[in-house]
This record gives sequence, structure tokens and C-alpha cells, in this order.
Amino acid sequence: MRVVKYEDIVKSIRDTIIYSTTHLAPDMLEALKKAYEEEKSEVSRAVLAQILENAEIAKNETKPLCQDTGLAIYFVKVGEDVKVDGGTLKEAIYEGTKKGYEEGYLRASTCDCFTRANLKDTVGYNLPPIIYFDIVPGDKIDIEFAAKGGGSENVSRATVLAPAAGKEGIKEFVKKVVSDAGPNPCPPLVVGVGIGGSFDMSAVMSKHALFRNIGTPNPDPELDQLEKELKVELNKLGIGAMGMGGTETVLAVHIETYENRMCHIASLPVAVNIQCHSSRHAHIII
Repeated sequence: MRVVKYEDIVKSIRDTIIYSTTHLAPDMLEALKKAYEEEKSEVSRAVLAQILENAEIAKNETKPLCQDTGLAIYFVKVGEDVKVDGGTLKEAIYEGTKKGYEEGYLRASTCDCFTRANLKDTVGYNLPPIIYFDIVPGDKIDIEFAAKGGGSENVSRATVLAPAAGKEGIKEFVKKVVSDAGPNPCPPLVVGVGIGGSFDMSAVMSKHALFRNIGTPNPDPELDQLEKELKVELNKLGIGAMGMGGTETVLAVHIETYENRMCHIASLPVAVNIQCHSSRHAHIII
């Protein structure tokens, strides 16, 4: 049994939050540079240049990439042979989140859903985070973190299609979600799509799909082809950078399905989770 100190997890979480909210993820940075080179609209090219300049300033001055520093989202794989000494793993993630957002001078964005009162003085600074735990073999703690802003989250959608809708129905739903979103999620975008499982699981998968590095192929050749087809179709919408019109609205489409592509015989759950150009995500292994 491997033992990990509670305070080491807290520090890793805290440092990861501060770094990833001020330094654009490398895959997104490269994708934006490529989009700048390939964009046909001069107006959108100018907007992309400003986005890239913003990322450079944020990195050099250690300032937030965006004023919306998001909810803290975690996907955590916990090895069966690891133990946390000094507290629980969940408590460590909570404390690390609080320290990261507070000590990094990041905005506290959590509030009561009815009164809209900020929770920083009652529950804790930008607490509680959203955590998805999974138990896996081994003695490591594998943590994926993302700061998910409200603008992109607000236009994300989930549904359950009729089984007969098939791939074409999925395509039409994804296109409608992105088209309806328009400029609101601050394109260019990464589009996460979850297919199968149950209604709730499709939404979780669509969010986790956003963590995959832009440019990496889907390991399932059929899904890889579907991703490519959707990217082409979505870019034909002509929304462009920040809605200014152009050819580079979507940088990538990432699809996840449940195990063995499982879903109920009467259902076809599909969810679309959209990520803005300020993609702040990180991966640490403790």
C-alpha cells in the first residue's frame, strides 16, 4: 500500500489551478495558432490574433486568461493500492481548490442556485468543486482538472433521441446545439459529444471528452471519422471567432461513448458540452 500525504495533494491541486488558469493549455494554444493561419476571414483572423496576444499577456504576467475562472471540475482515478495520510482525498481536493482560487486571486463563481448568494463566505472560496471519482488498479492518484466557464456551459445540451435517429440524428442535434449557441460560448470551440449509456452518463462523457488533447485521433476509427465529418459541418455554419463570421468556428469535435457503445434498446442518449477558446485543463498524477 502506497501512502500519499494529504498536504502534498493540496499543494498539487493549488499549484495546478493557478498555473492552468493563467497559462493556456498547450493543445489549445497550438490549435488557435493553426486556426489563425487557416482562417479565411480577415476580421476573424484579427480576433484570433487578439486571443493569442491575450494568452501571451496572461502567461507573462500570471494573470487569468479570462475573468470567468470557472467552476473547478475534476475527473479522478484512485488506485486501489493508495492511501491518503492526514485526511481524505475529497477533503484534500476541496482544500486545494479553495487555496488555488483564493491565493491565485481568481474569481469565486459558486453561488446558491436560488438566492444567487456567493458561497465563498459560507461554504468556501469557489467551493464546492465538481468531482467524478473512479476506482482503478494501481497505487497512483490520477487527476484531470478543468476550469469550466459559464458562457460555454450555458449553451451545452443533452437529449434522448429515438433509436431510429441513428448517426444522422446525432449529427443534426450537434449542429443545432452549436448553431443555437452562436457567438455566446466565445468561439472557436472544442465540442464534446457523449453518446450512449444513460441520460446523465452521456452528459458526463461529453464533458470528459473535452479533456482529450486537440489533434489526437479517436481510438475508434468509426468515431474518428464521425468527428472529422462533424467538424467540417460545424465550420460550414460560418460563426467564426467570437461570432464575427469565418471558417474556424470549431477547432475539434471529441466523442465519447459508454462501454461497448451500450445504451438501452429504447433510447439513444446524446449530450453536447461546449468548451470556449479559453480551454483551461491540466492532468497530474500523484
